[in-house]
Amino acid sequence: VQLQASGGGLVQAGGSLRLSCATSGITFSNYAMNWYRQAPGKQRELAATINIDGSTVYADSVKGRFTISRDNAKNTVYLQMNSLEPEDTAVYYCNARDIFGRSFWGQGTLVTVSS
Repeated sequence: VQLQASGGGLVQAGGSLRLSCATSGITFSNYAMNWYRQAPGKQRELAATINIDGSTVYADSVKGRFTISRDNAKNTVYLQMNSLEPEDTAVYYCNARDIFGRSFWGQGTLVTVSS
């Protein structure tokens, strides 16, 4: 199983980035997909979830600014991040979880937002 996150980088406050997480080795459509993030010195937190049926859930801190989406044909999940703030600086991890509790993690991609 592989989850390959990409798209991180350095961006100014107010800017946008789009993260991608390409998966292999799982039946992608059977997995809810999550984006977590971990800021320096803080615990990892759940930023966004997209379920098997396409429904989405967002942390209050990103609601209205971030959009999670999935392409089942490409086995890929995306996180469109707009109006970025310095507080969004973190390593972003994708995660796949199925109804049986099986969970897989990607390697993380660093997002740095400068003020």
